[in-house]
Amino acid sequence: MTTRLAAAFAQDHAALVCFVTAGDPTPAATPAILDALVAGGADVIELGMPFTDPMADGPAIQNANIRSLAAGTRTTDILSIAAGFRSRHPNVPLVLMGYANPMLRHGSAAFARAAADSGVDGVICVDIPPEEDDALGPALRAAGIAPIRLATPTTDAARLPAVLDGAGGFLYYVSVAGITGLQQAQQSSIEDAVARLMDATDLPVAVGFGVRTPDQAAAIARVADGVVVGSAIVEIVAAHGADAPGPVTTYVRSLADAVASARKVVAA
Repeated sequence: MTTRLAAAFAQDHAALVCFVTAGDPTPAATPAILDALVAGGADVIELGMPFTDPMADGPAIQNANIRSLAAGTRTTDILSIAAGFRSRHPNVPLVLMGYANPMLRHGSAAFARAAADSGVDGVICVDIPPEEDDALGPALRAAGIAPIRLATPTTDAARLPAVLDGAGGFLYYVSVAGITGLQQAQQSSIEDAVARLMDATDLPVAVGFGVRTPDQAAAIARVADGVVVGSAIVEIVAAHGADAPGPVTTYVRSLADAVASARKVVAA
């Protein structure tokens, strides 16, 4: 686990992990939106790499990918955005999330080196299964970047060791068997899954997919190490475009306050 990720999950409350798509609405507008996430209290930033076939994503993030690609966003732009973010926020973890094609187009080693040079702490590649770790994992680990893996409600005890083998940073529990943004799992199922995952790994466990309200974030924060929010933020960007930073900060602050209060309630 990188030092910045370790620090984010070592606080006395669950880490708030916030996602936006790079280049949405334009590459030039993204830095201010990232700054807004930090101003609102996000502990970890996930920066989505736009792709033409985002199979795990629902309409909100699919449309963000379309807007970003229409604005001409390229991998070099994303790495430049990451480097700028790192210079402004030296202590906030930054994770790239996306699909194999853009990451592997010029080779895994070249991508990993460029990401490390840009200050990236972790990478989530949605469509490389752990059984094919050699496609990207060794290059990331050699560059000091955490390969962050996904677990789902269908990840059973037989497959979980493969998911955890070589993983780093945190384990992202996708709480529904479906695409982003459209539904949320029952809290009882989240609690059972998080307990099972925590028994299997020392990595922090962060829960995402379908988290929208402060109450939902607080409920997850009481049992998990992290709460991931994406589609709801992306929808704010869609509604406000380049004027999104203000509304994004306000919304993220409501989530951050709820997450911090939830962990304090448990500790009382």
